[in-house]
Amino acid sequence: MEMLSFNNISIVYNEDVKESYTIAIQTKEVLTSYGLKSVVTPSSKYDSNASLVITIGGDGTLLKAARFYAPKNVPILGINLGRLGFLAQANTDEIEASIKKLINKEYRIESRMMLSAYNDNVLALNDIVIKGDTFSRTSKLFLYINGKVVCDYLADGIIISTPTGSTAYTLSAGGPVLVPGLDAMVIVPICAHTLTARPLVIPADEEIKITSCNTCGRLKMSTDGQDTIDISADDCVIIKKSSVEAKLVILQKENNGFYSILREKLQWGVAPERRL
Repeated sequence: MEMLSFNNISIVYNEDVKESYTIAIQTKEVLTSYGLKSVVTPSSKYDSNASLVITIGGDGTLLKAARFYAPKNVPILGINLGRLGFLAQANTDEIEASIKKLINKEYRIESRMMLSAYNDNVLALNDIVIKGDTFSRTSKLFLYINGKVVCDYLADGIIISTPTGSTAYTLSAGGPVLVPGLDAMVIVPICAHTLTARPLVIPADEEIKITSCNTCGRLKMSTDGQDTIDISADDCVIIKKSSVEAKLVILQKENNGFYSILREKLQWGVAPERRL
């Protein structure tokens, strides 16, 4: 079992989330009471020497930290202050209980597949999305897998997702839910102008290439819905499984399995309440 190192704990708070700094200080106080040293840093200034990261905020805070810390092989534990907190392991009233579990080794470190573009210079834990630069126009996008033409889309864009990201934007666009441990990628067109365009699940070791046409104008590529890169219409984007993985700390507690989280946070398979 891979073990955590408490030598340099970094508590990362989201400056844009209300109360995030206050909760970060509270977390530091709890760690101090158990004899553990930590530093509090904003999400705009990461500690490169961290051995364990605790993020305070929503899933976006954790995703941003994962893109920075995955190449450094640093595990991340998320404390949720957002709306959904699908990736987080604890709410604000569970901070001390969570730290106790870390100390008592009641956790596991789970490796999550990431996506890569431009030879790992661009990383994503959830998804890479390519859209047209003009809000009111669709784009013509061509999909290749392992160098072979698969199809072309007239659509608002295309999502390439990891299993972790299958419960995020991909799900909203009509894609399937994948168990995080699967070694696969999901390709989902966004608002395609054809009834035959459907989500596609492919092995993670395959290479995806997306191109456009010169008349489509500029494109934009976003990673995890955060970092955005401009792409020229005559450029091509190669997306594949990254050589690095995100390390997420998963606590041992009741109803913390993937299917239980689906039911709790996405109301998966929950029948509507009967109205009298």
